[in-house]
Amino acid sequence: MLIIGIAGGTGCGKTTVVNQIVNELPDNVVGVISQDSYYNDLSHMTKEERSQVNFDHPNSIDFELLIEHLNQLKQNKSIQKPVYSFVEETRLEKTILTEPRKVMIVEGILVLSNPKIRELFDIKIFVHADSDERLIRRLQRDIKERGHNLEKVLHRYQTAVKPMHNQFIEPSKEFADIIIPNNHYNTVAVDIVKTIINDKLN
Repeated sequence: MLIIGIAGGTGCGKTTVVNQIVNELPDNVVGVISQDSYYNDLSHMTKEERSQVNFDHPNSIDFELLIEHLNQLKQNKSIQKPVYSFVEETRLEKTILTEPRKVMIVEGILVLSNPKIRELFDIKIFVHADSDERLIRRLQRDIKERGHNLEKVLHRYQTAVKPMHNQFIEPSKEFADIIIPNNHYNTVAVDIVKTIINDKLN
């Protein structure tokens, strides 16, 4: 099994890059795991308390469970992947059965910031995008998909997203094998990744 870690700041276009890689490879070869599924279970907190949590700090992620699940997948065992609700801001009771695949992509803003999880990655990718562009994408997503108001999104961006990006996410770029500038469809970078994957699989 080949495990690929894809990191980058909020709204940098990680999902686009993941989809490009998945689309370039045969069906059923690639599985995708999002770091977002592994936010800590906050069901014991009130909605008000949850809104105060810094979701951009590494401590907000249950990395132990994620590492345990990746090791199980490497042993060719299926896992019960958690389901997280951004509207409720907590983990749901249901899980998703996830089977091991030849290539597992693990994507999320903080996946290169954790040394233990980095050790499990065969290829480490960082997606880079302009900070203004990332803020615009974040605003559009949080208002449209997650039901947050503009004031809340901007407050969270200034107090948590931006400082955490500078402290944890941007420095994790140094651990990447490949940095993809995602200002447009980056065919060359995706082709390189596809070639590396095929070489390793063969």
